[in-house]
Amino acid sequence: MLYLFYGPDELARSEAVAELCACVPADVAELNISRLDGRRLKLETLAAACEAMPFLADQRLVIVSDALKHTKAGKERDELRAYLERVPPACLLVFIEGDDVDRRSVLFTQLKKSGELREFQPPQGGELVRWVTERARRFGVRLDPPAAQHVIELAGGDPRTLQTELEKLATYVGRKGTITSATVDLLVQDSQEQNLFAFLDDLSTRRIGAALRGAHALLEDGQAPTYILFMLARQIRILLGVQELVAQRMRPDAIAAELGQKPFVVRKAIEQARAFGPGELSELHARLLELDLATKTGRIQPETALELFVAETCVGKGLGSRV
Repeated sequence: MLYLFYGPDELARSEAVAELCACVPADVAELNISRLDGRRLKLETLAAACEAMPFLADQRLVIVSDALKHTKAGKERDELRAYLERVPPACLLVFIEGDDVDRRSVLFTQLKKSGELREFQPPQGGELVRWVTERARRFGVRLDPPAAQHVIELAGGDPRTLQTELEKLATYVGRKGTITSATVDLLVQDSQEQNLFAFLDDLSTRRIGAALRGAHALLEDGQAPTYILFMLARQIRILLGVQELVAQRMRPDAIAAELGQKPFVVRKAIEQARAFGPGELSELHARLLELDLATKTGRIQPETALELFVAETCVGKGLGSRV
C-alpha cells in the first residue's frame, strides 16, 4: 500500500504517521519500521527496505521524507515511479512531504493512481478555536472560550506550537483544572515577541545575515516596519531597565515586578542585556529614535530604515550613512 502525506500541518502529519506505526506490534517495531531520508535516497536502498520480509508481523512500514521534492527529474524520477508499481503487498510505503507538492510530477500522478493521498492543512478561524478546545480536553483540562481565542492570538496558528503551549498550560492548572485568559497571559509568550527576541539575539552577536532574515520574519508577521521599529525601541528600553537593575543586584522576580514584565520575559532580557557593552544599548535606542523621525518626515522608507539599523548594528558604527 502506498501513501502520500503532505502539507504544512506538521503535527497532523506526524500523528498520521504515528497511527500507522501503532499498527506494527510494539515489541517488533524496531525490526519492521524503516525511516529513509528522501534527500539522499537511492532506489536500491528503498527497494531493500521495502522488500525485506516482515519479522513476526503482517507488514513492514517504510517512511520516506522529502523524496518527491528532491528526486531529480528524468531517469531518476522515472525509475522511482516504475518501482512504485511493484512495491510488495507486505510493505506500507509512506512518502512524507512538508511543503506543497508538484501535482504535475509523474510521482504525484503515480501515487494518486495507486495509493492514498492525504493533505494536511492547519485549521483556521472557528475550526482552529474548536481544535484548541478539543486538544485541551485531551490534556484533561477545560479551556475557557475567551482563553481559546487568546492563546491563538499569542502563540499563532501553528498546531505544533499550540499543542506545546496547551500542554504547558494544562500542567500548570492540573487535571480537571480550567485555563483562563489570565493563565494564558501568565504562561504564553507572544509569538511576535519571540521573533523579536530571536532578532535581538542575532543583533547582539552581530550575525548580519541571520538578523536580516529575522527582520524579514518580523515583516512577514504582518506588522508595518514603523511598528517594528517602535517595538525594537520598546524592547531596548526593557533591556536598559534590566541592565540597570541587575547592576543593583536585584533578583529576576523583583526586576519583573519593578518593570511590570512577565518573569520569563525578564529572564530572557537578562541574557540578552549581557551581550551589550556599557552605553551600547543607549546608543542603539538613540539611533532608533533618529530613524523613527526620519521615516515620519519622509527622509527614508521604513523598511529601509529597519535594514539600515541592522547593518549599522552588525557591521559597526559609522558605516551606515546617517539620515
